[in-house]
Amino acid sequence: MLMSDTRAWLEIDLSKISHNVKEIQKLLPSTSKIMAIVKANAYGHGDVACAKELSRCGIDFFGVSSVDEGISLREGGIREPILILGYTPPVHFHQVIQHDLIQTFLSLDYAKKANAWCKEHGVIMHGHVKVDTGMSRLGIITQQQDYRIEEVKEVYHLPHIAVDGIFSHFSVSDGLDEDNKAYTRKQIMLFDQVLKDLEDAGIDVGIRHLQNSYGILNYPDLKYDYVRPGLLFLGATSDDAIDTITHPDFQPIMQLKANISMVKTIQPGVCVSYGRHFTSERISRIATVSIGYADGYPRSVSNKGACALLHGKRVPIIGNICMDQMMLDVTDIKHVKEGDVVTLFGCDGDEKLPIDELTRLAQTINNETFCWMSARLPRIYK
Repeated sequence: MLMSDTRAWLEIDLSKISHNVKEIQKLLPSTSKIMAIVKANAYGHGDVACAKELSRCGIDFFGVSSVDEGISLREGGIREPILILGYTPPVHFHQVIQHDLIQTFLSLDYAKKANAWCKEHGVIMHGHVKVDTGMSRLGIITQQQDYRIEEVKEVYHLPHIAVDGIFSHFSVSDGLDEDNKAYTRKQIMLFDQVLKDLEDAGIDVGIRHLQNSYGILNYPDLKYDYVRPGLLFLGATSDDAIDTITHPDFQPIMQLKANISMVKTIQPGVCVSYGRHFTSERISRIATVSIGYADGYPRSVSNKGACALLHGKRVPIIGNICMDQMMLDVTDIKHVKEGDVVTLFGCDGDEKLPIDELTRLAQTINNETFCWMSARLPRIYK
């Protein structure tokens, strides 16, 4: 697909994934491997395309959120183990078996349902048990106030499921203040206590994994079997303004671009876009760009100083962002015309516009901004 073939698109440079994987590996003990999290369509980047490139980089385990996402990878040709990190309704247990997926056993009751279903159908379901060390989301509670280790043991002993691993999830591994560091250290201590109690009971716990992306960046020396990066191999963190203990040289792989559809000259005192939040103070050149909030560019950043790149320079986005279009003030840029390419985040010449700037204006995290990128935006892979 050529840039002139579409109005707006995402450019994704898969060649940078290898570099980012190596940057992650530099942080880890030699015994720790990477389980690449490609849920939510690899945070909008394209799950199958990214997983294939990750596989070429030697990644041998993937994580997704749902059975549908696991099936998408299987149908895309991914043959490595795939862990479903979330809930699969029992009515879809057959798909877990059919597509050779690994299910998270998120509670004792849920594991019993899986066990009963497997007994009825004469199959074995493989899975990892999740323990809740402080996130209070999914998992068997194993916190100081309520330590249900006997429930974890019971899951391992159910006869018609096979527990191949165990994991938990950090809630504040991105926080480097003393309170959050203490909370994370407590989660590590609780997870290690679970492992010890299981091993003391003669249970082979299987694969152990705990660190998410910020767990890798801030607690890289933990020696579990796998780590679970999501954004990191995509070249991003949740926000580059969040400080971390380590500072790898990640390279973002995604850029958002669109074409200019019209350029017009307006007089002083003319209003632009819905709501009349911008009124020209001089004779101005206004470029309309063929992208809007239906494509995932957040309307919430309207009139907050958001910029785009054009001809290697920053230009202001003016007025309210519309569903399918936005307007730029290009008065100070020469020779702007229909069909020119605008970069909404990424690079244009020597000028860079990181997604982090857009994310902070929208008062969210890059995880969400990436996921906003609409399915109607073609992904153009390099």
